[in-house]
Amino acid sequence: MNKTLLAGMLAALPGAMMAQSALDAYSVSQNDLRGSARFMSMGGAFTALGGDISTLNQNPGGIGVYRSSDLSATLDITMQSAKFRAGGMTNTENHTNVACNSFGYVGTVNLGSNSAMPFFNWGASYSRVASFDRRYRGSMGAIGTSLTNLVADYTSADGYTPGEMSFGDKYSPYLDSSAPWSSILMFQGGGISPLSPGSNSYTGLFDYNEKTGSTGSAAIDIEEKGHIDEYSINFGGNISDVVYWGIGFGITDIDYKTRAFYSESIDNAFAPGVDLNKEPTYTRGDAAYTLDNFKHIWGSGFNFKAGLIFKPVNEFRLGIAVHTPTYYNLSYEGGATMSYDYQAAAYNGEPYNGSVMTDEGYLDEFDWKTRSPWRLMVGAAGVIGGRAIISADYEYRATNDIKVQDFNGNDYRDLNEDVKTYYKAQNIMRLGLEYRVTPQFSVRAGYVYETSPVTQEAMDGYSMTANGPTANYVFTGGADDTETLPSYTFDKTTQYITCGLGYRYKNFYADAAYVHRSRKSKFSAFTDYNENSTGDLILAPTGSISDNNNSVVLTVGFRF
Repeated sequence: MNKTLLAGMLAALPGAMMAQSALDAYSVSQNDLRGSARFMSMGGAFTALGGDISTLNQNPGGIGVYRSSDLSATLDITMQSAKFRAGGMTNTENHTNVACNSFGYVGTVNLGSNSAMPFFNWGASYSRVASFDRRYRGSMGAIGTSLTNLVADYTSADGYTPGEMSFGDKYSPYLDSSAPWSSILMFQGGGISPLSPGSNSYTGLFDYNEKTGSTGSAAIDIEEKGHIDEYSINFGGNISDVVYWGIGFGITDIDYKTRAFYSESIDNAFAPGVDLNKEPTYTRGDAAYTLDNFKHIWGSGFNFKAGLIFKPVNEFRLGIAVHTPTYYNLSYEGGATMSYDYQAAAYNGEPYNGSVMTDEGYLDEFDWKTRSPWRLMVGAAGVIGGRAIISADYEYRATNDIKVQDFNGNDYRDLNEDVKTYYKAQNIMRLGLEYRVTPQFSVRAGYVYETSPVTQEAMDGYSMTANGPTANYVFTGGADDTETLPSYTFDKTTQYITCGLGYRYKNFYADAAYVHRSRKSKFSAFTDYNENSTGDLILAPTGSISDNNNSVVLTVGFRF
């Protein structure tokens, strides 16, 4: 497909051979604030602190702080709420998840007080570092365009004929042609129709004429599920109780599923003709269709971490940690169904309806690789009066350095350029406080601010140029133009507000945390685009998503 004319395909489904997109690569590269209750209640600002199981996933140098063995487990209860706003309407979806999101063990070896390295430590842990669980749905109200017009525009621009998108004897357009799967699906389902029999120019359902044109509405229902789990093995120690060091190896397991519905209802539409071999090839009527998309990505990866904590005096510490990218080997499967119903006088009162599937209902399957962002963390922590701790962290996450490859490890240059166009590096600030009320009880608080990983160019959707408004296309069809979901989301800022309590009795400890996460995202039904024939800017329907999750986290542990 001519990429300068393709106005973006859709971020949630099938593939032919290798259909992953830049948006897919970002989806599987996310991290949440997760760990023990103490870690989360202090906003994860532990780069310079250490001494907690969660530092095995953050700053491996934190394992060097241990002077005794540690065994702990964490339970997380999360109440999720996603509010979708569009067209003056709001809909909220709520659900609750309960899981054991972290457990681990740290063992210490005492090398003697006279040794330059009095302790050598090792540890292993399991942690759920990200959850994809989210559902949002709602009406987008009145729309001034249609996804079918976008598909018609780039299908015409690339010159695919009806014959190339039709099934024949031992011929499947999904497998045997180079046409985008969305073009084939829309053609089979009447979403796009040729302007004349055999023509390679097409019309969508929506008529832009101000006096006699179409009106329409759209609705969405999207559910995401899955997680990223990490199994960490770390080694570390301290040098003269001044420098604490650690190295770690992480093995990740990922499972990500999306089920998405996108519907349009259009009055006075260019409905498809009953017989494409006769004139006219389209007529006037009312049209409605729904895209039902399914996508599943799963696989595993590995990464390395290294870190140091420097304690020049007992009251002050500095920390630094570096994470390599996680190198993923992934598998993909996906498919789509389009159901449709057209009402027109030309049909003699009988509706023209039915459904079609990508590749005749078979899931597409392929393998691919991606590389998540590398990360750099620095932190400082101080002890005040022997009872209070204040800690601050900064993290640089190179989101614009995500890489996408085929299963042989060859870079997809266009997709990697898309990553740099859509995404930028993130800056993350963490602040944590702890005050020991008594030798047994502590109170804690924390705050996290994450900047948006999305460039302003991609977030805006279009730019003003000397030639007029120009769309900033978002390509989600993947390397082979085989994904078919029209919608995508771009995250804005994310914030965490946290607090918690801690209790210690001899070797036993119990911690509790409350974590509130607020994230805002922009939803686009499909990409903005400039029509190939007129150059007019077409703005896609958009909405906003507000995620407000509240978690209660409980950790119990034993040191010996």
